[in-house]
Amino acid sequence: MNFVSIRIITGDVARLVDFYERATGVRASWSGEDFAELRTASATLAIASTRTVPLFAPGSARPADNRSVILEFLVDDVDAVHRSLTGFVADFVNEPATMPWGNRSLLFRDPDGNLVNFFTPVTPAAIEKFAR
Repeated sequence: MNFVSIRIITGDVARLVDFYERATGVRASWSGEDFAELRTASATLAIASTRTVPLFAPGSARPADNRSVILEFLVDDVDAVHRSLTGFVADFVNEPATMPWGNRSLLFRDPDGNLVNFFTPVTPAAIEKFAR
């Protein structure tokens, strides 16, 4: 098995894709107006319209209703990313801080309220864990 993507269901695909393109610097690949993907070296963030939900099971997903998942992106310098996102991101949950497990993390919310964590490993153990 190989984990390849996570999908966000939203009421405004264009707005959310624009947000993630700007926040990550990754250009989206569109498959019609209801579905886009931002592909990185290790995973894909898919963004889909509420109109796609009935294709799986009507009512099985609702936009802007997540309170348990954090989308995480490994970045080279979380403090520099924080500076570049200031004035763009409307809802920072925390400023960059070093976590007990060795990552320096910046937590914020996307326009639908989903939590996003940009992080940089800073301790030797964390750096080793994410070595490429």
